[in-house]
Amino acid sequence: MGRVSFQTSPPRYRHWRLSTDGPVATLVLDVDEAGGLVPGYDLKLNSYDLGVDIELYDAAQRLRFEYPEVRSVVVTSGKDRIFCAGANIRMLAASSHPWKVNFCKFTNETRNGIEDATDNSGQTWIAALNGTASGGGYELALACDRILLVDDRSSVVSLPELPLLGVLPGTGGLTRVTDKRHVRRDLADYFSTRSEGIGGKKAVAWKLVDELVPRMRWQEVLAERARGSAESSARLPGGPGIELTELAKARSRSAVSYQHVTAALDRDRAVAEITVSGPADGPPASMDGVYALGADFWPLAVARELDDLILDLRTNEPEIGTWVLKTAGAAARVLAHDDLLLAHYDSDWLAREIVLYLKRTLKRLDVTSRSLIALLEPGSCFAGSLLELALAADRSYLLSGVFETVPPTTGDADAAPAAVTVGAMNLGPLPMGNGLTRLATRFLGDPEALSAAEKALGEPLEAAGAERLGLVTFAPDDIDWEEEVRIAVEERASFSPDALTGLEANYRFAGPETIETKIFGRLTAWQNWIFYRPNASGPDGALRAYGTGKRADFDRKRV
Repeated sequence: MGRVSFQTSPPRYRHWRLSTDGPVATLVLDVDEAGGLVPGYDLKLNSYDLGVDIELYDAAQRLRFEYPEVRSVVVTSGKDRIFCAGANIRMLAASSHPWKVNFCKFTNETRNGIEDATDNSGQTWIAALNGTASGGGYELALACDRILLVDDRSSVVSLPELPLLGVLPGTGGLTRVTDKRHVRRDLADYFSTRSEGIGGKKAVAWKLVDELVPRMRWQEVLAERARGSAESSARLPGGPGIELTELAKARSRSAVSYQHVTAALDRDRAVAEITVSGPADGPPASMDGVYALGADFWPLAVARELDDLILDLRTNEPEIGTWVLKTAGAAARVLAHDDLLLAHYDSDWLAREIVLYLKRTLKRLDVTSRSLIALLEPGSCFAGSLLELALAADRSYLLSGVFETVPPTTGDADAAPAAVTVGAMNLGPLPMGNGLTRLATRFLGDPEALSAAEKALGEPLEAAGAERLGLVTFAPDDIDWEEEVRIAVEERASFSPDALTGLEANYRFAGPETIETKIFGRLTAWQNWIFYRPNASGPDGALRAYGTGKRADFDRKRV
């Protein structure tokens, strides 16, 4: 199979139809059975694979940026008596373990983005289940704010993964049933072991759905609920929609490049060196200038490019296990762009959407199973929103002073010593999945250190100051720089990737547990482990036995 591309647009969709009617948008899932991303399976019963979810993610992004008038989004099915059968079982059974993990992770992130749109963008998502919703299909409904189920005496909701497949719901189902919909634990246990699902009045009584609607009143009630959500929306005013144009991307075996983001791929060392360039100019004088620039506005362009790069490398380069993060440019211009967005965050929908997109992209970096090492060199611009890259890293190295001999990668003999600058973006607008800023997570349980870092707001801190405040891990000088960085990168490549993933995921999510950290930390870890086990993926496991008429042969030992 060739490389997977995450770029698409509505005219190219094979599985979704997007339409709008004033403040209401409708997304219809009508999966092309023959449209699987890879050969070997048919997408029957509105089941999905990564290709289906790529289109859903694209649609969700476009609704936020291209349709500011939309305040309610209805998700329904184009097929009779079936909403969605969830992830395609044949696809899962035939997929490699890394493919299954990345598929589940991306699907989780898309579901979280739907909830973020409801919570922060004034676009409330409603699941209109005009038929049975199973597994991942019900998990998609769980990500919506409200779930309507048609009352036709046959449609149900179910999470049948455990009894039928020997695995768990992989996109947040267990967590959202209890922590979001507040289904009682004992009822949730029964529900998740009952392959035929729950429907009718019991589904409402157990809080699995919000409303049971007679088929003859289906369209009428759905329209009423969509209008009601739109009328109560807190969507901010602002200018016209912004078209998310095709990214200018060049891809080869050794490099990925966009306008502001590049990645050099060193396959021998299993390293991707990612450089994010700061803005070439200062920001526009007002939001009118931002609307005029559209998708070319630097913060939006960087968020889109970095988002696409993370997905590309995660999916297409699973053996490149270390990402080295760099920046280049003027810190003052980064902070000026941040300040413009934050000045209008509470009054203009576009300013808010760009900040929220930065937040989601950085969260995607947080949950990526790669070692992240930030290098802060002369000429870098780790300030404000770009400082978040260094704070997201597992380690960071800031050069003390300047290079006596300029490395060929920098090419600037006159660059000032590297510095970091805490900006307003670091103090709240870009939280992690645990609900805390990366600074607060860094200094968890040390309020004095956090306060000292926050008080340095706007102050460029070179090596001594940054190290004293704990904003970087190490600050070697020119003599030690090359050797320390080399050892750090080579050491990473020598360790077990599995153990590194566990280590990094634990340390990145210190602090309070949320629905989001449960989904990515606990549930994803369980699912990854279960996917490896012979009870699920072995030659006689449930995934391979499904649909053959054979029963799975389980190893009965509990471990």
